[in-house]
Amino acid sequence: MNIVCISHLRWDFVLQRPQHLLNRAAQDGRVLYVEEPKWGDWAPHMDVTPRSSGVLVAVPHLPERLRPEQSVELQRGLLDAAVSTHIGDEFTLWYYTPMGLAFSDHLAAATVVYDCMDELSAFAGAPADLKSSELELFRIADVVFTGGHSLYEAKRRRHPRVFAFPSSVDTGHFARARRISRDPSDQAGIPHPRLGFFGVIDERMDYDLLAGVAAVRPDWHLVLIGPTAKVDPALLPRATNIHYLGPKSYAELPDYIAGWDVALLPFARNEATRFISPTKTPEYLAAGKPVVSTSMRDVVRPYGEQGLVHIADTVEAFTAAAAACLTADPVARLQAADAFLAHLSWDSTWRQMRDEITKAMKSRASVATGSSQQLGL
Repeated sequence: MNIVCISHLRWDFVLQRPQHLLNRAAQDGRVLYVEEPKWGDWAPHMDVTPRSSGVLVAVPHLPERLRPEQSVELQRGLLDAAVSTHIGDEFTLWYYTPMGLAFSDHLAAATVVYDCMDELSAFAGAPADLKSSELELFRIADVVFTGGHSLYEAKRRRHPRVFAFPSSVDTGHFARARRISRDPSDQAGIPHPRLGFFGVIDERMDYDLLAGVAAVRPDWHLVLIGPTAKVDPALLPRATNIHYLGPKSYAELPDYIAGWDVALLPFARNEATRFISPTKTPEYLAAGKPVVSTSMRDVVRPYGEQGLVHIADTVEAFTAAAAACLTADPVARLQAADAFLAHLSWDSTWRQMRDEITKAMKSRASVATGSSQQLGL
C-alpha cells in the first residue's frame, strides 16, 4: 500500500502519531509525507528527503508574496511531480489537515483516509475556513480515523465509516526508563522529588496550575521538556524549582523520564484540549511512572476510571495527588499498568487501520464496478 500523506505537522518537530503510523506504513509500501510550504527568496521547488524508516518527506519551497491562488497552483504542480516521481499511479491519499484539499483534491487516489488526530479548528490561529474544508473532506473520504474516543463521539455522525484509534505506545522503548539509573547531564543537578512533563509547550498547558504547584511545594522540582509553540516563552511561569530543558529526541526521552518521581499531564481545560488524547499517557505508564493529570476526557476514560492515572484540576488537588504518588507502593500500580499496556501497541494500531483501509478500498472498487456495469461499460 503506497501512501501520499498531506499534513500540517513538520515531520522533524516532535515524534508523534503520524510518525508512529507512517513509519510502519513504510514497511508495506512507499510513503510520501507532504508538509506545509516554507517561504523564502527562492524559485519554487519540492525538497524530498528520505528518513531512516523509508518515509520520504516532501517540503514545498515557495517564493514569498504570492497570492493565495498562486500558492495553491504551485503546490499542485509540485505535488503532482513528486507523486509521479516517487509514488506512481496507485496510492492512498491520507490527510491530517483538511486545508490540504485545496492543492490535492484532484489526485486520483485508490482510497482517501482522514486521520483526525485533533480538533484543529479549536487551536490558536486556525484558518477561518477549516470547518468547511473538513466537511468537504468528510464527503470525499472513504474512511475516517479519530485520535481518541471523545473525538470519535464528536465525528461519528458525519461519516458512515468512522473508527476510534486512541493514542498507542511503543512499550519497549519507554520501558527502558525502568532500567536506567544514570541522569542526563542537564537533569543530574536537579534535586528530587522531580515532577516531569515532555511534549509541546503551547496554549494547551495550564500555566497557572504549574506555577501554583511550584509555589505551594518549593521543595519539589518541575522538569519541562519540549519545544515551545504559539506561546511567548517570556510569559512562561518562572521559579527556581521550574526547569525548562528544551526539546529532546524521542530516543532520549526514557533517559529523562527515568529520573522523575512523578509524570505530569498539566493541560488546561479549554477548547484546544477538549478532544485531545495525549500519546504521552501510555508512554508514562510504560516508563513505570505514576501519573497525575487534569481531567481531560480521554485521560479520565479509561486511565482515571481504571485507577492508572490520578485526576486533579486545582492546585490543592494536584499537589495532594502528586504527594500520594510519592509515597505509594509501586508494585500494584506497575502490575495494573503492564496489564493495560499488554493489549496496546502502534504495531497493532497500524495493522487495524490498514485492514480498514483495505476494506474501504474494496468497497470503493465494488461500487465503481457496479456503476460501470449499470452503464454497460
